[in-house]
Amino acid sequence: MRIAAAQILSGRDPQDNLRQVRERVAEAAARGARIVVFPEATMRAFGAGRLDEIAEPLDGPWATSVAEVAREQGVVVVVGMFTPARGGRVHNTLLVTGPAGRGAEASGGDLSGDLHLGYDKIHLFDAFGFAESDTVSAGDTTHVISVDGVGIGLSVCYDIRFPGQYRRLAAEGARLTLCSASWGSGPGKVDQWRLLARARALDATTFLLAVDQADPAVEGVEVKKGAPTGIGHSLLVGPDGSVREEMASQGSGLLVVDVDDDEVTRVREAIPVLANGRITEEPAAGVAQ
Repeated sequence: MRIAAAQILSGRDPQDNLRQVRERVAEAAARGARIVVFPEATMRAFGAGRLDEIAEPLDGPWATSVAEVAREQGVVVVVGMFTPARGGRVHNTLLVTGPAGRGAEASGGDLSGDLHLGYDKIHLFDAFGFAESDTVSAGDTTHVISVDGVGIGLSVCYDIRFPGQYRRLAAEGARLTLCSASWGSGPGKVDQWRLLARARALDATTFLLAVDQADPAVEGVEVKKGAPTGIGHSLLVGPDGSVREEMASQGSGLLVVDVDDDEVTRVREAIPVLANGRITEEPAAGVAQ
């Protein structure tokens, strides 16, 4: 399966950010990608304005426009947006939309093989002096979708610090996990990003595609101090924990990579950590080898 990481720098205007989605999806589709993954907060960047004023439901105009782009190009698009929550808050939502082929109806799509659903970020970024929970409500449900029969787990940014979520996604059928992020900059944060991506892939013996916002400093854009706005370095990690590809630039770009589902089977046969987990681990029964 060929997948693309669209490392973009989103801004204040959802319509301009939607333009970037259209352009990158078309470019990725032309290069043969089956799935195109965008960062967290693609709809509006953190620190660029109130999130509740632009939040829309999954059947609203912004998500519907993304769905139209996905179907026009014949790909599945995964993109960070904000949906309304109770009490004037929002959900930090990862929208998944597009023609997913066989198996889609088992994972939240319809009988036509189309997907259109959202994963609400479970772990909110209340760390390093930033409090995402001031404006965002946490989700409480993991999601594994299916594209062409391959199980794909969904996660967002701070989720990557919680290994139990990735093991659960593997137990629910994930062979590839996606992590869309707007990773805050700071001392050691690039090293942490790489290390956590490698660790979570190895924990769950899945491929992991981690897609970050581009670094505003590299793009020459001033941003609100303290807001997590991205460091670049989108990367693909194999189920053995090795980095297979990494974006050469911290600026905007497109990383197109190939994932071999059979490799997950081989690694799980050699390193059956999911099957071998005992007292200290959450149950991972039913994980496919």
